Amino acid sequence: MVDQKKIKEAVTLLLEGIGEDVNREGLKETPDRIARMYTEIFSGMEESASEHLSKTFTVSGSDMVVEKDIVFYSTCEHHLMPFYGKAHVAYIPDGKVVGLSKLARCVEVFAKRPQIQEKMTAQIADAVMEYLSPEGVMVMIEAEHMCMTMRGVKKPGSKTVTFAARGVFEENERLQEKFFGVVRS
Repeated sequence: MVDQKKIKEAVTLLLEGIGEDVNREGLKETPDRIARMYTEIFSGMEESASEHLSKTFTVSGSDMVVEKDIVFYSTCEHHLMPFYGKAHVAYIPDGKVVGLSKLARCVEVFAKRPQIQEKMTAQIADAVMEYLSPEGVMVMIEAEHMCMTMRGVKKPGSKTVTFAARGVFEENERLQEKFFGVVRS
């Protein structure tokens, strides 16, 4: 559970720590706004991917299903700064599929946590494997990290790309190439 009272206290201390007057007009309601914002952007901490991936439909084929360009926003756990981009999720069903919006909701569950991209990529792949039991899963995430854009090395536009392959995708380069072809089209 998000403790809004603690967040408000922390934001007040942060503002005071950088030398701001927490009583000036523009900042009076900032601690409350940030507490409400954190409740929203970290809502994935109280959710499980199973909520979204448990309703499935029976299918007879086993062709690859790809949901690409799933836009997400997350927060780097190292600097508490945003990272954002697109996730691409593919799986080969083994008798059951999930509604397409559910793959995007699965991405959101993990994106709405203090997170690192590498872990998020693996969590999505593992959740799809666990709840859908497909023949295989492939996840690719492309993201820009504000901790690299605004501070430190200051390289706007640079993207971090991570992959996770499970099941038949792990060893089958042909399937991987087919996935990459779909993602890049």
